[in-house]
Amino acid sequence: MPSAFQFQCHLVLIFLAASKGETRYLEVRDVGEDDPFLLLSEDLKRELSAGQIYRRSLRCIDMLSIEGQFTFTADQPQLHCATFFIGEPEELIIIDYDFVNIDCQGGDFLKVFDGWILKGEKFPSSLDHPLTTSQRYVDFCESGNIQRSIRSSQNVAMIFFRIQQPGNGFTVTVKKNSNLFPCNVISQTPSGRFTMVIPHQHRNCSFSIIYPVMIKISDLILGHLNGLFLKKPSSGCAGVGDFVELLGGAGLDPSKMFPLADLCHSFHGSAQMKIGCDNTVLRMVSSGKHINRVTFEYHQLDLQETETRKENSIEEFCFPSI
Repeated sequence: MPSAFQFQCHLVLIFLAASKGETRYLEVRDVGEDDPFLLLSEDLKRELSAGQIYRRSLRCIDMLSIEGQFTFTADQPQLHCATFFIGEPEELIIIDYDFVNIDCQGGDFLKVFDGWILKGEKFPSSLDHPLTTSQRYVDFCESGNIQRSIRSSQNVAMIFFRIQQPGNGFTVTVKKNSNLFPCNVISQTPSGRFTMVIPHQHRNCSFSIIYPVMIKISDLILGHLNGLFLKKPSSGCAGVGDFVELLGGAGLDPSKMFPLADLCHSFHGSAQMKIGCDNTVLRMVSSGKHINRVTFEYHQLDLQETETRKENSIEEFCFPSI
């Protein structure tokens, strides 16, 4: 059975179990032929390159990685619906309400979340997001016309909604803005290369890859100030304000994942690790005193290697190998 956190097969058929707007857990089921990534065909890309606005209807459970105008109209009571938005690492998501016709007094809701939630776990985690959890929710039934345009803090966002009256619904326009210094990122692809830079900011940034991967760090600069490196600590990363850690696990929240390695010394060269977990995260912790930078590349482990590790033991499968 494929991993519940692998995009191309299993991140689509999700249902939202919301209880009075407070329990916002999501589950993942197997996907059939309705993979939203299949919608991003070459014909569609050519159409968009001609300057046309992409428009289509939303499913109750959907994923979007493209700009356009999207409309949901209930054909029956829809109680647990969610749409996930994802951009490139250097993009922010902007969601504009064009039209909303829901019965807030009758129990309908339409909410935007700054990030993603899966199985009750958040990305970015509460430790890594600039807003509190309550501030990350924007409820249309509470804000109304006051806030009709919402911008994410990273390359992912989501809306979840309940519409009970057939014929009611909403229309949103999704746009993307560039992000000069991307911080928290979920990768759209199982392979790639990325450079994370935190310039004199006291914040933590996570790059999440929802696949078992080989990750190779080719350049790491920590504590860089005026062209000089600070003195290296004698051992380990204890007490160091700037470091990088590799995490692995089966969920979405980096704060709940297993620490696999800490890197607190600057180096130029190559350090690589195989991580067989469903989700791999490279997380940079920055004190804000320096300019920190890490460059890394990653690719998905092949099926034979991951299956072999699974046969040994679940515990060993999720541990790294050098």
